[in-house]
Amino acid sequence: MNSVLKKEKEFRNIDFTTNQLEIGEYDDCIFISCNFSSTNLSSFTFTECVFKSCDFSMAKITNTSFKDVKFKDCKLLGLHFDECNTFLLSFFFDNCNVSYSSFSRLKLRKMFFNECVLRDVDFSETSIVGASFKNCDLLGTIFNRSNLENSDFRTASNYSIDPENNRIRKAKFSVMGSIGLLDKYDIKIE
Repeated sequence: MNSVLKKEKEFRNIDFTTNQLEIGEYDDCIFISCNFSSTNLSSFTFTECVFKSCDFSMAKITNTSFKDVKFKDCKLLGLHFDECNTFLLSFFFDNCNVSYSSFSRLKLRKMFFNECVLRDVDFSETSIVGASFKNCDLLGTIFNRSNLENSDFRTASNYSIDPENNRIRKAKFSVMGSIGLLDKYDIKIE
């Protein structure tokens, strides 16, 4: 199968559900207001790309490479980031809805989530050392046997993290948010 190489291109207002994006490598490209929902992006490579106001809901990203990719104001519902190519995997999320997605069993360093909705996201057995969850809603998100060392949850809300089942050494929590560390005990703090 032939694949393309696109560098420093801008894609704007394209519905890739009807106009399939050519399989290949995209370096330093910008995608603005594009629709990728339920598309197959398997084995694509995105390096230093920026996605603004795009919809990726339920897209297939098996073996997809995301290398230093930024998502801003995007909808990324139900994505299996745990099926991506893990070589140099790195992305940043700003004001995105990443709910119902999975990062299970990935090793990610310095992940950055800013003002994101991360409801019912699976971080089971994930190493996200040094992550930042600035002003994020983590309702129903699963942290199970995860390494959260040096991560910052000070402005995050609605999280429930079992300190006995996760590594949280030097992680940062606010006094009010630390209640999410006691959920398993079913106690009332007044």
